[in-house]
Amino acid sequence: MEAQERTGALADVSRELVRLHSEYYGKGPTRAKAYMVDDTLVCLLEGGFTTVERTLIDEGEADAVHDIRRSFQQAMEGEFTKVVESATQRKVIAYMSQIHHDPDLAVEVFVLEPAEHPVVDRHEVVLEEAGRE
Repeated sequence: MEAQERTGALADVSRELVRLHSEYYGKGPTRAKAYMVDDTLVCLLEGGFTTVERTLIDEGEADAVHDIRRSFQQAMEGEFTKVVESATQRKVIAYMSQIHHDPDLAVEVFVLEPAEHPVVDRHEVVLEEAGRE
């Protein structure tokens, strides 16, 4: 995969993961960054907590939000994996996900089947609250 194709693939991953979060939560991240190093693809999502989640966090119930998000991530593993496999044309062999409430961050990590040639690339997009891509 050429550099331009990799950048396009990372843009696709960022955009589609934001879309899935927006579709299933009703609110998605406001910023997404995707990085690819060899067989690892990482997508960092910023600003995705819903009003309900933010209220719970503010009331000291961050653990409840973490539990809900873990359940969601497990339920969405297949959809998230499809996004990455479609964009990279490589099989995902492992998926891991984590959130952090202060600051409001989520990270999606995908381990891909080994490639012939090492790859290092990145893509970043800033999304406006009202006018998402």
